[in-house]
Amino acid sequence: MTFGQHTKKEILTQTEAWVGAIDEIVLKKQKILNINFSAYDQVIFTGCGSTYYLSLAAAALFQKQTGIICKAIPGGELLINPKLAYSNSNNLLVAISRSGTTTETIEAVQQFKSNKGGKVITISNYDNQPLTELSDLDICIAAGQETSVAQTRSFSSMFVASTALAMIASYKMDLFDLMRKLPEIGEKLIEDYHKYARESGENLNFDRFFYLGNGCRYGIACEANLKMKEMTQTHTEPYHFLEFRHGPKSMINEQSVVIGLLSTKARAYEEKVLEEMRELGGRTISIAENDADISFNSGLPEEIRTVLYLPVLQLMAFYRSMKKGLNPDKPKNLSSVVTLK
Repeated sequence: MTFGQHTKKEILTQTEAWVGAIDEIVLKKQKILNINFSAYDQVIFTGCGSTYYLSLAAAALFQKQTGIICKAIPGGELLINPKLAYSNSNNLLVAISRSGTTTETIEAVQQFKSNKGGKVITISNYDNQPLTELSDLDICIAAGQETSVAQTRSFSSMFVASTALAMIASYKMDLFDLMRKLPEIGEKLIEDYHKYARESGENLNFDRFFYLGNGCRYGIACEANLKMKEMTQTHTEPYHFLEFRHGPKSMINEQSVVIGLLSTKARAYEEKVLEEMRELGGRTISIAENDADISFNSGLPEEIRTVLYLPVLQLMAFYRSMKKGLNPDKPKNLSSVVTLK
């Protein structure tokens, strides 16, 4: 078997899973509309590893769209310290797990229900699993299923579903309808920047990567950081843009790459950070809707295009892993599902 064949295929075919995510939300649309989201004091998003980072992005997006207070907390922390997350029964919990069998998440949800914390929505890629059986509304994107350990297609499919959920919950049906354009745009993005991703990933002169993002893009920066760390055994760290200037920039040298997930509203601030890192000797890569090293040129509103930051960064990690002679399908010390023993 050729190393990396599964990971590469899963990255390149992820837009098909985006279609599956949108179709699943269409199927569950009325059930979502039946939920009175505004009646909840808060919405808690939880997951482990990649799906915790997904929760960070989804919570920020959901709060911005709906105006409802949202927080993201790791499944293990929700299990061990539930009172830090909720103290009454007026909560909505969104539990996210690729497999639906992650121990911490399952036990945290069981405890949440036992404590009468509130209703539960689950987002996963596998149906009829222990986690999904605990949900009041299960959103399952089977098209996002994977063979590889590191999440790529599954993550982006579940994030598309989370984005669509936020649009429906905030009654922004026009934006939800526009999400149908994402798969075609994503395919073109992968085609246009595949070579760039390969050349950047295979450059082993760099030994540390920093990923910067604000708002919902911070969770995506965390996930991109994790993919590079898992697949390539490279030193990587994620930060908010302006926070990076308060100490972490001391790590910048000629072997550093700083990747900026640029927003629309705060772009002037964000670009100044990248400029400063270039002055310190680091290489920078900007990703944005337009006028960037990697440009979406999607024409879509910012609220629904966040998933587009992922594919090229996933490909960079894949090609770096292959260049280093590693197997991105099975990163060191990792397994597809983590269970508490």
